[in-house]
Amino acid sequence: MKRGFTLMEILIYVSVLAIIFLAVYSFLDWAVKLSAKAGAIREVTDNARRAMEIMTHEIRSAKSVYEPTSGASQLSLETGNYLPNGETSSYIDFYLCGQASSTICFKKESQNPIAITSDKVNVTGFKFIQLSTTTPSIQISLSLDYKQASINSTSSASLRPY
Repeated sequence: MKRGFTLMEILIYVSVLAIIFLAVYSFLDWAVKLSAKAGAIREVTDNARRAMEIMTHEIRSAKSVYEPTSGASQLSLETGNYLPNGETSSYIDFYLCGQASSTICFKKESQNPIAITSDKVNVTGFKFIQLSTTTPSIQISLSLDYKQASINSTSSASLRPY
């Protein structure tokens, strides 16, 4: 009596093994793509949150706002900070900068601009709208993209009267 495997048994074994490997590969591929998408969403969300926090903080603590034209992509604020030369006001600007204007910059008077969004993300929409003139209120609209993730964020801030 001969012992061994028939051709049919080997083909079934190879087929079952191929199906198992294909299922494992598909699961791992899906997990890697999901992780990359989650990382992209986190990057976009963190950048939008950080930019909004900085801009609303500076608007709330500003002395006055230079009225932005409707849908302007730049905002200038007068602050009540004391400067080393004894002056009591300085100016802050928020605007698009970087390559192809894809980064938001924050510039204090006589200082170099600081990017408040990562150069990884692309700013696809950025505008300021004056909501009220009695107590100056500014609406900020921001749209960011990064890989397969995007976010649209809107916030508003009012100057605090002191």
